[in-house]
Amino acid sequence: MHASIAGLYRHPVKGFTPEALDRVTLAAGACFPCDRLFAVENGPSGFDPAAPAHISKSRFTVLAQIAEVARARTAYDPASGVLSAAADGMKDFSGDLNDGAGRQAFADWLAALLGEAATGQLRVIEGPGAHRFMDHPLGHVSIINLASVRDLEAKIGRPVNPLRFRANLYVEGWAPWVENDWADRELAIGEVRMKGFKPIVRCAATAVDPETAERDIDIPAALFEHYGHVLCGLYVHVTRPGEIRPGDLVELS
Repeated sequence: MHASIAGLYRHPVKGFTPEALDRVTLAAGACFPCDRLFAVENGPSGFDPAAPAHISKSRFTVLAQIAEVARARTAYDPASGVLSAAADGMKDFSGDLNDGAGRQAFADWLAALLGEAATGQLRVIEGPGAHRFMDHPLGHVSIINLASVRDLEAKIGRPVNPLRFRANLYVEGWAPWVENDWADRELAIGEVRMKGFKPIVRCAATAVDPETAERDIDIPAALFEHYGHVLCGLYVHVTRPGEIRPGDLVELS
């Protein structure tokens, strides 16, 4: 199958705005760069930076719990650590997430935006070292097959924004749903090598339109109704490092 990368995205703050990239350098055995570096606790999560471990996304301000999170439009500058955020009806925010005062300022801004939708005290936390706030503890890099999304669109009779799935790589050119059988399958993108880990189980986060912040399509229910599963996408592990870009060919090896 002739397939290529249609888009590359990172999500520096878990649950918040996807950021498009024109290139990225992947490291073997590592998560996607600058992805899920930070999370915002919705009340104490139990996360211990001295002994970082996987924490359920239900402890954070994520779309699965709070659709209004999509009202915030965020952008992160890794070089400076500065996060910018904007939302209708709110004063624009800019603050350094490497600094405690900057993290508190963003938590305060977000609390004002979310209001009663946030049920606990908000606190921005950072993953120390290589720790990332992934939905799956071994979900290093995620891929969405755009043909699968289009097939779902055809089944439900309405558009589905692929960014609902919050993936790192979006691939064009595969047949629909082939990725569900690619656990342990090898993929090659130029010099980079990846190995399929497991299909991605979808949750209520995908029900939220990333543009309108409305919970308007029950994606997991639609997947189960039409396909008998709630899968969309593939987690992969990088086995050989290198740079990838949109337009690069994705080959099975």
